[in-house]
Amino acid sequence: MKQLRRSNDRGLGDHGWLHSRHTFSFAGYYDPEHMGFRSLRVINEDQVEPGRGFGTHPHRDMEIISYVLDGALEHADSMGTGSVIRPGDVQRMSAGTGVRHSEYNHSKSDSVHFLQIWIEPEAKGIEPSYEQKTYPKGEKQGKLRLVGSRDGRDGSVVIHQDVNLYASALDGDDLVTYEVPEGRYTWLHVAKGSLQVNGETLNAGDAIATDNEEHLVLSDGQSAEVLIFDLA
Repeated sequence: MKQLRRSNDRGLGDHGWLHSRHTFSFAGYYDPEHMGFRSLRVINEDQVEPGRGFGTHPHRDMEIISYVLDGALEHADSMGTGSVIRPGDVQRMSAGTGVRHSEYNHSKSDSVHFLQIWIEPEAKGIEPSYEQKTYPKGEKQGKLRLVGSRDGRDGSVVIHQDVNLYASALDGDDLVTYEVPEGRYTWLHVAKGSLQVNGETLNAGDAIATDNEEHLVLSDGQSAEVLIFDLA
């Protein structure tokens, strides 16, 4: 089974200072056909104007991942964490029993463009925690870089769910093949550029979900950056 989710079919939230595309139902956008995929619940592509952002607000029982595409995102939370997230960084916040945080565009002159991803945890009521790591483009160019996993192997951030999250960048003759483990599901999201996935042309914002596919073949990238979620 293969399911395409085109960029223009996503939900839209335009608030002036915030332009957001919702892959799955979120806030004022509701589509019963797109409530999530396995444990993957949210992929929001957000663009925030200079000096603006999300004021302090609560979360609980969710694994929240921020992946910056352009610009810089400033984070602060009730655990005492303060950081700036830039392209190449992966931030994971486990909301667990409850946490409050804020996210602002760090720049007063340039917009910030990022993905906010929510994954449902395998257990509720865990202790809130925060983690941020940097993965240079060279570790992703023409290859798969594990950036998130349940056990934190290979220097990935720890996600409290049975999920493996890979990032890859492709240009020109780059060819990447992902052998899908038996019984697993994949969701591939194109963060930037364009490429071919199993012969299907995908552009920025497009996604493809698979069930019982033996492999994903990524090719013909044009400044492409992709995320692959390997899910139980």
